Amino acid sequence: MTQTRPYGSAWPGRAALTALLLLGGCDKDALTEQPTIEDVPVHVETASERVLPETLKAIGQLAPRDQRRLSFKVGGVVESANFEQGQSVSAGQELAVLRGTEVAAGVEQARQAAQKAARDLARGRALFADGVATKEQLQDLGTAEQMTQAALRSAEFTASFARIEAPCDGVVLAKLAQPGELVGPGQPVVIIGATDRGWVVKAALTDRQVVNVSPGNRGRVTFDAFPDREFDVEVSTVASAAEQRSGTFEIELAVTQPSGVRFAQGLIGRVRLERPIDHLPLPCISVAALLEAEGERASVYVVASDGRSANRVAVRIGRMVGGIVEVKEGLRAGDRVVVEGAAYLREGTRVHVLEAVRDRDSKP
Repeated sequence: MTQTRPYGSAWPGRAALTALLLLGGCDKDALTEQPTIEDVPVHVETASERVLPETLKAIGQLAPRDQRRLSFKVGGVVESANFEQGQSVSAGQELAVLRGTEVAAGVEQARQAAQKAARDLARGRALFADGVATKEQLQDLGTAEQMTQAALRSAEFTASFARIEAPCDGVVLAKLAQPGELVGPGQPVVIIGATDRGWVVKAALTDRQVVNVSPGNRGRVTFDAFPDREFDVEVSTVASAAEQRSGTFEIELAVTQPSGVRFAQGLIGRVRLERPIDHLPLPCISVAALLEAEGERASVYVVASDGRSANRVAVRIGRMVGGIVEVKEGLRAGDRVVVEGAAYLREGTRVHVLEAVRDRDSKP
């Protein structure tokens, strides 16, 4: 016997089919819906007006302010040279002596001549008193006696320069003669650096650099021997003519020597001079904010006033000092520029501004 299905029993299947079709329609609409674009997180900083210092960099060597080249007034054989390069010396300390045989012989010869002239003058006066010698002869004897006395003083003075003494407290910069060597009059034997007048850094500048440097300009210098310290310097002299071989101009910078620091001639120093700029303040930003910089042209992303999007702005940049760059055109003070996250931005991209870089860096 065949069982007959009730009339309403087919509706559950139709309802299921209808629900399936409706569900399929909903899925089709979901597939055609555009996905939501998330805001790009970025760090920003605010452009601020300031005047960047003009920084000039150079390499120089440390040396005593005064250097004295000492020599003998007469030539001869060096008897002793009691000093070495780098040695500290005191004023009046004996440094070198010539072999005294020849010098002493010259002094003795002049002394004997002076004594003979004095005896001749005494006899001449006696003869003049007896009427044997004329007045002219007496005057000639007097002149001869004066000349021999002058020759004796000259010989004694020259003998005093047969030895070299340190004229001041200082350090031996160079030893140019050894015992037993023959030296001529005026030939340098030792170079002394006078430390009682301080130290200087000698640096060479190009013609484009030297025209921007004047006595009194201040700066800082660092030495490899003192890597964790900086020393104050001030320009004391600027050469008015170029060095013939290199074509550079030498400047000297007086350096302050703190107590407890031992300077040595020849230390290599890295000098940074800063001079004021005469133009008005310009908006300045971090170099990290620049995109596709070429020459003076670059671009940055500036956050809109509502803080929800960023727009690309072309700018003209100026000088860069210590990671900061001047912006001559394209920005105003107060504009917020993207410094982190710009690589993920396009024109008009929605952004989520995170903590400002300068505020973040200022926190402990």
